Amino acid sequence: MSADWRLRRLEVLDNEQLQAMLTAEPRKAAQALLIAAGQGVVDAQALLGQILLDGRGIERDTALAVKWFAIAAHQGHPMAHNMLGRCHEHGWGCEPSAERAAGHYLQAAQAGLDWGLYNLANLLGTGRGIGLDHARAFACYLQAATMGHAKSMNLVGRYLEQGLVVGADLPKPKVWYMRSAQAGDFRGQFSHAAILAEEGDVDTALIWLHRALEGGNSNFLRSSLAVLEQARQPAIRAMATLYAQRLQALEQ
Repeated sequence: MSADWRLRRLEVLDNEQLQAMLTAEPRKAAQALLIAAGQGVVDAQALLGQILLDGRGIERDTALAVKWFAIAAHQGHPMAHNMLGRCHEHGWGCEPSAERAAGHYLQAAQAGLDWGLYNLANLLGTGRGIGLDHARAFACYLQAATMGHAKSMNLVGRYLEQGLVVGADLPKPKVWYMRSAQAGDFRGQFSHAAILAEEGDVDTALIWLHRALEGGNSNFLRSSLAVLEQARQPAIRAMATLYAQRLQALEQ
């Protein structure tokens, strides 16, 4: 049985196989997703929304992406709720609305989706679209972090480091930063490097700073520059030049 037919029926084709198909034959995969979504396969509807949002194997159409996310979310698909929340938060294919975003993130979080928990926590921690509630934000981050969500691990560490929550039974911030770094989050890698530098392990800190540099986006690189420029250790300060060069390359 061909891979595209299995996708139409949504049989045995797991996420890894599907991602491989999208990489190798993106247009063929997109066509199969269109068929499966039209047949009412909710996973295909959610993924069709994603590739429409990304323009992967199909012409980018953010408004149509929102429609497919909404169809899948109406059937209770957690990731569709999460992505619909992202669209409303950032105004992708629809008018921006933090309130609507919060509602969809809440649905995804209640279903136990780590990304839903993380995105809901981001709004709770800033009071956008929902009441400011650091205790609830931390609880969401912690739940996602215990599920292996790398970005949430970093933010659990930040909450603990800044003293926004108190929990004698919780690991120290450095533990969460290390876990986040090892799980591949560039912000976690930077946080972990900062702790290592403070403890005098500059050589290992530089390794993690290089890893953060490789994966970091423009906003991260821009905000990191000031921190690096003010570092006590000359080797750490020298990293600011590399971060500035990488930022310039990304913004060209």
